[in-house]
Amino acid sequence: MVKAIRVVLLCLSVLWVVPKECACRSNFSRNSSSTSSLPPLPQRPSSVNVGALFTYDSFIGRAAKPAFKAAMDDVNADQTVLKGIKLNIVFQDSNCSGFIGTMGALQLMENKVVAAIGPQSSGIAHMISYVSNELHVPLLSFGATDPTLSSLQYPYFLRTTQNDYFQMHAIADFLSYSGWRQVIAIFVDDECGRNGISVLGDVLAKKRSRISYKAAITPGADSSSIKDLLVSVNLMESRVFVVHVNPDSGLNVFSMAKSLGMMGSGYVWIATDWLPTAMDSMEHVDSDTMDLLQGVVAFRHYTIESSVKRQFMARWKNLRPNDGFNSYAMYAYDSVWLVARALDVFFRENNKITFSNDPNLHKTNGSTIQLSALSVFNEGEKFMKIILGMNHTGVTGLIQFDSDRNRVNPAYEVLNLEGTGPRTVGYWSNHSGLSVVHPETLYSKPPNTSTANQRLHGIIWPGEVTKPPRGWVFPNNGKPLRIGVPNRVSYTDYVSKDKNPPGVRGYCIDVFEAAIELLPYPVPRTYILYGDGKRNPSYDNLVNEVVADNFDVAVGDITIVTNRTRYVDFTQPFIESGLVVVAPVKEAKSSPWSFLKPFTIEMWAVTGAFFLFVGAMVWILEHRFNQEFRGPPRRQLITIFWFSFSTMFFSHRENTVSSLGRLVLIIWLFVVLIINSSYTASLTSILTVRQLTSRIEGIDSLVTSNEPIGVQDGTFARNYLINELNILPSRIVPLKDEEQYLSALRRGPKAGGVAAIVDELPYIEVLLTNSNCKFRTVGQEFTRTGWGFAFQRDSPLAVDMSTAILQLSEEGELEKIHRKWLNYKHECSMQISNSEDSQLSLKSFWGLFLICGISCFMALTVFFWRVFWQYQRLLPESADEERAGEVSEPSRSGRGLRAPSFKELIKVVDKREAEIKEILKQKSSKKLKTTQSAAGTSQSQHGEIT
Repeated sequence: MVKAIRVVLLCLSVLWVVPKECACRSNFSRNSSSTSSLPPLPQRPSSVNVGALFTYDSFIGRAAKPAFKAAMDDVNADQTVLKGIKLNIVFQDSNCSGFIGTMGALQLMENKVVAAIGPQSSGIAHMISYVSNELHVPLLSFGATDPTLSSLQYPYFLRTTQNDYFQMHAIADFLSYSGWRQVIAIFVDDECGRNGISVLGDVLAKKRSRISYKAAITPGADSSSIKDLLVSVNLMESRVFVVHVNPDSGLNVFSMAKSLGMMGSGYVWIATDWLPTAMDSMEHVDSDTMDLLQGVVAFRHYTIESSVKRQFMARWKNLRPNDGFNSYAMYAYDSVWLVARALDVFFRENNKITFSNDPNLHKTNGSTIQLSALSVFNEGEKFMKIILGMNHTGVTGLIQFDSDRNRVNPAYEVLNLEGTGPRTVGYWSNHSGLSVVHPETLYSKPPNTSTANQRLHGIIWPGEVTKPPRGWVFPNNGKPLRIGVPNRVSYTDYVSKDKNPPGVRGYCIDVFEAAIELLPYPVPRTYILYGDGKRNPSYDNLVNEVVADNFDVAVGDITIVTNRTRYVDFTQPFIESGLVVVAPVKEAKSSPWSFLKPFTIEMWAVTGAFFLFVGAMVWILEHRFNQEFRGPPRRQLITIFWFSFSTMFFSHRENTVSSLGRLVLIIWLFVVLIINSSYTASLTSILTVRQLTSRIEGIDSLVTSNEPIGVQDGTFARNYLINELNILPSRIVPLKDEEQYLSALRRGPKAGGVAAIVDELPYIEVLLTNSNCKFRTVGQEFTRTGWGFAFQRDSPLAVDMSTAILQLSEEGELEKIHRKWLNYKHECSMQISNSEDSQLSLKSFWGLFLICGISCFMALTVFFWRVFWQYQRLLPESADEERAGEVSEPSRSGRGLRAPSFKELIKVVDKREAEIKEILKQKSSKKLKTTQSAAGTSQSQHGEIT
């Protein structure tokens, strides 16, 4: 009894010891391949002790122990590592107990171990890490995956397996890939379970998903407790379960789920690496177990296929023929080799292994407990740096650690359990996310974890279905869907109270019911009216009731606005909406200048300019050919103006003779025809159609005025006018129903009414049917939005309802419901026509003017080219005549044609075409005679010579 008490006090005293901070601050990187170049140590110890702490009787322990022994034998047989030094492994059983594990760690330390490998339990790792910190002994765990085992808190702790931090990211990516936004986490309530699920929740939150319920299982819970837990989670909405438990007892969860009918169609089960570990550790998995796990998706540590791995697996049958092989056996094997290679570097750097007493362990304060047997590893910090800097390849692949002391290139294999066994459907790595390609083949490419790059093979889900389950149902806890409906007093055709079941009626209710009927599952529901029935309720408050979980959904004429979308999820809009301005209108008085209204000022100016321009062009082209375009300057100017404007009525009396003039005139007459026709049509519309006018032209003129504005009770219009348009709240008048709308508009601002009303278009359509055309919408619709149903944030029903609304729209059912409730016939136009908006502007005709301008330019170019050609032919004759009356000078004897004169060019342009042709004809005949005379003289001279 006394001995037992001493053991208890010994463990408690260890936990009281304050750990020293021995954090490494300098970088140390080595490659084991270069160790042979280091100088050998003259004196080495004959043996080195390394501790191994784990639970013998467990799936992981039964695989780890033979792996440890095999690694120890291989290290001692390898002459390239630890030459002349024997590696001894001191084993200690933790027996799945934190207390016994701590005692085992203390017993290991008594053997002056330079490193301890283990434990497999994260809970025990937390406890004995304090012992390692105090004694400076590196603790290498091959099975503790708890993400909170931080290197800052435990500087002598190192994980040689994968961190659950990455496994939870893999599960989150899988959930996002499958489209599930809510899951239920089932986990063992210990450090590994709690902390792993906590990381999963954080990762899901970043993807706008969440853990809807955390179902904790007590360590060592019996089947009855597990069954009660599963019964409670089965009453909830989510059907996606993430199971993060221990491999030794995890199969009980699926056994109980099978008995409760939770392994059938519609359920999703995702297991962490514990399940592949358990299955791999079994010598033979019977058909009953595989039938139990049919459709489950599991994640297993991925290790690269290599010759070293294949050789190790081939040796396994000789090591433990009756025990199954799992990945933790490989991690245990590599952990021993990691320590051995690090020791080899340690000794080659001329380091010694020495131990000393810790003064803190001698301060017993009169206690009979003796801790003097525990010694501090003096070179522990240096040895830890060497381990962190190792870089070599083992059975599990590359063994290298990042700045957070995690294994580099974490990867997992995604398995789908079927009747014939596990099937690989893909892989996950932090480099590429989900992929069907082996991770090591992607490491040479740039990282790509985008959504579009994620891919997996097909999965067979529980119930042997290939279509991914929806992932949720309505909870079986007797609670129907709580639907909040606004108790309106105006525009009751959209939604209102009804005496008959279900207690509400209207257009919005029929749309909601039609969408519900399209869902592939029943939706129990109850409608709850919101409001006192005396005035329209505040729709912002109704949405807040959904946020506060008083309603599951708000159904009615609820506008989708930005502020509301921050707190709830809206469905696809089932009707378009937007704010418009309604104001009183009166018939516009006729103006004596109405004939000017069809065109804008710019149009009138450009049209007049083109009349003059085309007239000038035709005069230039016809002046040399047509006698009607010649004469005194005054007459020619009058001709230009007369011809220009007479073409407006096609009454020009002058005939065109030249081809270029006719071309320009034909194109211009076509332009005039279009302009005349457009002007006539527009003027007819202005003079014959009833023209209405209003003091308020739209939202801009309404904002700049100081007159009161009417809005509907409860809608978002009031907040929009105040917050977005900066209108004073004192100007806004809330109105109860249609009668108040019409009354306030009739009275006007001077009689206590309003100048205009701002409301949504669907309401205005109803209002104007009863206004006898005395009120119209003015201006344009200045917001664009729609009505939708407001669900709680991340509600999966919102997505299904949006799909159903789209289906109703495609099938024409929405239009049928609209005609049933809102089939209003407007005898008068809703919107007044603005005379300025109906004016014809230059942008409608600039193409015609462009064609006309180009044709004029081309004709003018051809004309001047012809004139210049003629001028060049006439120029030599003028030069000869001038030289005949002057004495030629030697300096000018070599000059050719003199430079063209602008005055002479103008004279040529002004001459008639017939005169030019006659001069050219005479010049040509004269030149011919001169040539003949010169030829005759030459012949006579030749005859005299001969």
